[in-house]
Amino acid sequence: MPIFSYTGGHVFTNGYIINHNDTCIVVDAPALINEVIQQEKLTPTHLLLTHQHFDHVEDVEALQKLGVEVLMHSPYSERLVRQKEARENWGLPIQITPFTPDTLLSEQENYTIGNLEFTISHIPGHSPDSICFYFPELEAVFVGDTLMNESLGRTDLPGGSHQQLVTGIHQKLLTLPQNTVVCPGHGPQTTVAHEKEHNQFL
Repeated sequence: MPIFSYTGGHVFTNGYIINHNDTCIVVDAPALINEVIQQEKLTPTHLLLTHQHFDHVEDVEALQKLGVEVLMHSPYSERLVRQKEARENWGLPIQITPFTPDTLLSEQENYTIGNLEFTISHIPGHSPDSICFYFPELEAVFVGDTLMNESLGRTDLPGGSHQQLVTGIHQKLLTLPQNTVVCPGHGPQTTVAHEKEHNQFL
């Protein structure tokens, strides 16, 4: 599978690099993923953000300086990034420069980047702007903190909703082909079939 995972930052956040048939896309931007990209001499054209929480956007500015276009659901929002809370409540030395996305994504549209087509599903509950990216050709879905291996993203933050999250997962993720690989924002990869059978939160 042409999907490489990278884990970085203070809370061990997963970012992904898709390098397939001359198309290179990054999904989420944990701290220092740009250094991996440059070390591997990759030339990504687009960054897809599953949501704006600080640990998923730390390297956005660095990737934009490389010429990468940013695609996300909602305009930049300090309320969604939550870096002030990270600094004041959790003592994390987070410093994120506000950024402007190149494209705001709609659930009603299909998208193509290079040779790859994908669709998005807006599934709030962890964060109001949470979206998932499904790539049929790769048989993979990138879910951010929406769904994890036998777990879910936390819903106790402002704007969170356990019911919204569970309903969205049932309607929009568990209906994908059962062999679809689930690439989460934290922890190991899983599959739709495994979560459908083993995830006690669902």
